[in-house]
Amino acid sequence: MSGVVLLLSDDRAQYTRLLRPRTLLAVFLASTCGAQVRFTSQTDRIQVEIDGKPFTEFIFSGADVAKPFLFPLRAASGTYVNRMWPVVNTVAGEAHDHPHQKGLWFAHGDVNGVDFWSSEKANKETKHPGKIVIVGRPETTTPGTITANFNWLDPQGSVLLNENRTMTFYPDPAQRIIDFDITLTAKRDVTFGDTKEGTFAIRLRTELQEEKGNGHIVNSAGQETEKEAWGKPANWVDYYADVAGEKVGIAIFDHPDNPRHPNRWHVRGYGLFSLNPFGTAAFTDKPSDSDMMKLAPGKSLHYRFRVIIHPGDAESAGIEQLYTAYTKGQLH
Repeated sequence: MSGVVLLLSDDRAQYTRLLRPRTLLAVFLASTCGAQVRFTSQTDRIQVEIDGKPFTEFIFSGADVAKPFLFPLRAASGTYVNRMWPVVNTVAGEAHDHPHQKGLWFAHGDVNGVDFWSSEKANKETKHPGKIVIVGRPETTTPGTITANFNWLDPQGSVLLNENRTMTFYPDPAQRIIDFDITLTAKRDVTFGDTKEGTFAIRLRTELQEEKGNGHIVNSAGQETEKEAWGKPANWVDYYADVAGEKVGIAIFDHPDNPRHPNRWHVRGYGLFSLNPFGTAAFTDKPSDSDMMKLAPGKSLHYRFRVIIHPGDAESAGIEQLYTAYTKGQLH
């Protein structure tokens, strides 16, 4: 292959980028009730197609990859919902800030004082940057699942945590749904610092933002806007807007079995949309060392999240009903 062209925008494909040559390793196809999830594995990523249309790429290694991420993320219509910069530099009007906020990622800003949240090389000022490194190769299995193992390394290369991650992609004609099942196992005594810089997050495109676009934030408690929803515990948060005449939104669900559920949300008007299970004092008036999560060697934390990219707003998409289905192990 001389290169791969990745379509980044809506059905009209306004923006493209030419990726460097990579070896095509494998193609996996999962079929459910006639709908299909297709994986194409390459040396540093796995491309995901749903019903013959590109959905996202799971990017897990590379010189500029300090943590794995999904990029870009598209609605069933083909409209992308995440900011493209800094992976793609050709989208006019995008803010060029926070270069570590790429696609959809899972990381935390303080693990034994090591920063896994903003550890990209572009952040020259980051102290004690860590790196989340793939172990072996991801596995793709039916029905549309990627399983991967990662080591969370401190600046000296020592392992603080092992992460086992399963992502399940579901074919659906109107929505794009991903389930995340993540287990973090401590390799030494570990303390998750109480910081707002975490943890399960996406940076949204300009049109979806509350500040620069026409984005609207709402959570399961009925709180709206950054002012009301930031730092508040909630079962789910939805962020939706009108994008070139199409109303589209993205919801993140916090599973009721997650530690500290319902967890707090680091959701911003500039488009950062993050669920943070480790921040307490960062969002409240508690002392900073009063409630930090700690793990002894060999002990684990287990988290489950669901992401739904949907047409319409939170009400018309039935996000509350979809959350109830999620708690019962159902899609709808």
